[in-house]
Amino acid sequence: MSWLLAFLGFAALVILHEAGHFFAAKAVGMRVERFSLFFPPLLARVKRGETEYAVGAIPLGGYVKITGMNPAEEIPPEHAHRAYYRQPVWKRVFVIVAGPVVNIVLAFLIIAAIFMSEGTVEPPPVVGKIEAGSPAAKVLEPGDVILAVDGKPPAGETYREQLDSIGKVIAAHKGTEVAITVRRDGAEQTVRGRTFYDAELKRHRFGFAYDTEASAVPAGPLRASGLALSQMWQVTSTTVSHIVQIFVPEKREQLGSVVGGYESTRQAIQVDGTTALMILALISLSLGVINLFPFLPLDGGHIFWALAEKVRGKAIPFSVMERAGFVGFALVIMLFLVGLTNDIDRIANGEFRFR
Repeated sequence: MSWLLAFLGFAALVILHEAGHFFAAKAVGMRVERFSLFFPPLLARVKRGETEYAVGAIPLGGYVKITGMNPAEEIPPEHAHRAYYRQPVWKRVFVIVAGPVVNIVLAFLIIAAIFMSEGTVEPPPVVGKIEAGSPAAKVLEPGDVILAVDGKPPAGETYREQLDSIGKVIAAHKGTEVAITVRRDGAEQTVRGRTFYDAELKRHRFGFAYDTEASAVPAGPLRASGLALSQMWQVTSTTVSHIVQIFVPEKREQLGSVVGGYESTRQAIQVDGTTALMILALISLSLGVINLFPFLPLDGGHIFWALAEKVRGKAIPFSVMERAGFVGFALVIMLFLVGLTNDIDRIANGEFRFR
């Protein structure tokens, strides 16, 4: 079932992206010949009005075919006035940018909704479940608020950073005594105990987990929107940075493809729906951002050449766009192959497993 749900999630992202182009083209009077989910060869098709709706066999995307997208194509005289390249620049940019905008807006709505539903987990960390027979069981109690380890407050401003800091300090003891300062029933006290080695995790631990619900902070519409925008900016800047540095080995190894996104979504569905929705939102965001890169055949390439025409004051020769498009196409293929290779290695090594 997880395979089907992940597939449907990706199909929904493709449909919504192409629907952005489709409805924008219809809104400004362009003639849409075909709306296709996935690429040819076509498996099924049906015509409604002037538009053919189809499903392709290659599930790597989709497309909207608008009359006159190729300046060299022959267009029946009765449709010439609705052809893409006969339209003002602003109409062309509006139609092309609509697809990525839908993906970006969708990502924002999903992430903001998750923050509103789940809230955020904020420091300080609170002790949750304690392992029976562990050193923690002798000195800690559920509900203890961790204030310091070995006399120093946890490093970092975020909840995750502080948890990482506490884990590193405890692991560094390697069987020696660790001092943990907690607030219990309104009073501060310091408890002590020796860490133990966990052979499965290959590190020293103390034997307790965290109560994330006790550290949860609700997020209303305004705060959730701000958090969503912050999360989106972080993901966007990271995505752009990795793609720009594709020739740097360390950055290149972090690239992924639709295969990795699909596998992450499928496994996340088995964990919980919220994680799966967040991953789909981030994939949608990445899809929107990457499509805005100024290279043909990406949407950003069409926007770039439309704006170049506006600045130049006359049409750009199609031969120039074709040559530039070859460079863009080569870059897209390179990104796909690098990401696909990385994802195959991750799947083979079990790196996509959620714990």
